[in-house]
Amino acid sequence: MQKYDKIAVVIPCYKVEQHILPLLEKIPPLVEKIYCVDDACPNGTGKLIKQNCRDSRVIVLAHDENKGVGGAVKTGYKAAFDDGCSIAVKIDGDGQMDPALIPHFIDPIIKGQSDYTKGNRFYTLDDTKEMPVMRLIGNALLSFMAKLSTGYWNLFDPTNGYTAFHLSLLRVMRLDKISDRYFFESDMLFRLNINRCLVTDIPMRAHYGTERSNLRINNIIFPFIRGHFKNLFKRLFYNYFLRDFQVASIEFILGPLLLICGATYAWYQWNLALSSGIAATPGTVMIGALQIIIGMQFILSALNFDLRNIPNSPLHPALADPTNEENEQSPSPGKFLDD
Repeated sequence: MQKYDKIAVVIPCYKVEQHILPLLEKIPPLVEKIYCVDDACPNGTGKLIKQNCRDSRVIVLAHDENKGVGGAVKTGYKAAFDDGCSIAVKIDGDGQMDPALIPHFIDPIIKGQSDYTKGNRFYTLDDTKEMPVMRLIGNALLSFMAKLSTGYWNLFDPTNGYTAFHLSLLRVMRLDKISDRYFFESDMLFRLNINRCLVTDIPMRAHYGTERSNLRINNIIFPFIRGHFKNLFKRLFYNYFLRDFQVASIEFILGPLLLICGATYAWYQWNLALSSGIAATPGTVMIGALQIIIGMQFILSALNFDLRNIPNSPLHPALADPTNEENEQSPSPGKFLDD
């Protein structure tokens, strides 16, 4: 590690009292600060840690009211930033994430090869054997939606909560804009993309034991769909109209427009033929078909450009450069606009 790299671990704590103490014992010595954020846990996880943990690195932060996993992580990030930490690793408190993997998550960031790393439980088939079938199917669907909304087409397992983040990026990212609840990881990726940050997948294996997830699919499915569609349109607007304008920008407009017009025209002519009993002429059919075909070609071409427009160079080395006077003058998170 470079001399100014100070590693912190952030652990959101909510109903994890059975797992948190063994987890804290496994966190390697290279970590200098451990922030356990008691998110108004009704079982008193924070109090349990204070009474039983003797690790001097552990700092318990408490919320008066439940803010959600994202809110807890953001509290930890801010505390780590204020304490001068360089990198924050986020792991869950339920024991499913192995702290021994922390060096693998921080290594690309320390070497200046990535801004943000996240776990991926799908690198090999062996890593998915313990995973419930419904979780496999749900993750595949969520991953595709996340690829569209975040622009990171090369990533998978977007809801994976094992992450590492260079805290200098808080100078250009607004934490208050990121979701407080279970959409936090996906929303974080969206924010990283519009700031052109480089994100890397890290292979890992999750351990599913007796713990029960606080996540309820019925409660989050529609907020997730709404959040992904909202981020998709915002990302396209920011990246292809506000900050840049090119051929793909025109294709993103004309493609859906032609597709909708062609489908509407074809539907109208089909209903007209049914009601009149007179078949549409080949020319009439071709008018609708051409609009649909050309519209689809524009959409595919724009998506192909988007696939090749993934951020490919890290942002944090410039932000974290201690000799950069501009950085010294902007120490607080979210100084620059990120919306």
